Amino acid sequence: MPRRQWTLLLVCWLASLASSLGSLFFSEVLGLEPCVLCWYQRIAMFPLVPILAIGLYKQDLYSVRYALPLAGAGTLIALYHFLLYTGFVPKGMQPCGRGLSCADVKLELAGFLTIPLMSLLAFSLILVLLVAATRKSPQ
Repeated sequence: MPRRQWTLLLVCWLASLASSLGSLFFSEVLGLEPCVLCWYQRIAMFPLVPILAIGLYKQDLYSVRYALPLAGAGTLIALYHFLLYTGFVPKGMQPCGRGLSCADVKLELAGFLTIPLMSLLAFSLILVLLVAATRKSPQ
């Protein structure tokens, strides 16, 4: 595997690891219970850590084939969650009928950085870098 592609996979793995650990920190340490959409995003993010780690260790670019659908699904769910959270999607269209609302403000860092926005940024970064890793480097 060329160095450029390995480096892109490493950054993807670091982003997925940081996102997974951050998600666990918010729920287990800060006590913020995840909503339904947060759980779906976790389902997409958590497997990226071992998939990308194995791909890095074995220097196997085929790991991108397994990571791309997860990152794509996570990006779509995170985008929907962000739009719901910001009010672009009406609250009547949220899947969180019982229990926690997916549109409630639970945490806001620096006045604008919310959990759905952090998730969207992480998934988008991972998706873009995975696509870039599949591209041949210019010669």
